[in-house]
Amino acid sequence: MADEEAEVAKEKSFKLLGILDVRNTPCARESVLYGSVGALVIGLGHFIATSRVRRSCDLAVGGFILSTFGCWMYCRYNNAKLRLQQRMVQEGMKNKAFFEGSSMDPSLQNNSRRNS
Repeated sequence: MADEEAEVAKEKSFKLLGILDVRNTPCARESVLYGSVGALVIGLGHFIATSRVRRSCDLAVGGFILSTFGCWMYCRYNNAKLRLQQRMVQEGMKNKAFFEGSSMDPSLQNNSRRNS
């Protein structure tokens, strides 16, 4: 009985606007959180400076969109860069294991060049 409840809790996730699964999408949670903080700062800052409610709300919505999108793009770029580096390291490790001890071993070629 407890296992079933744990599985239901694991599968239950939060969807933003019904389309974005915040729990399973990389960078989604951080982007939405930073976007809401950006909206609060921009909207409240503009309201304190000018006391114009409607304009402050408009700027808060714009600030939410821009800061969410900016954080999303930055995070996704870093994730793509990290995946590329991981793939290069995995390929290098595979090649190292494949060519180790053969005449095509890159480490043996580097050592022979240094000795010459």
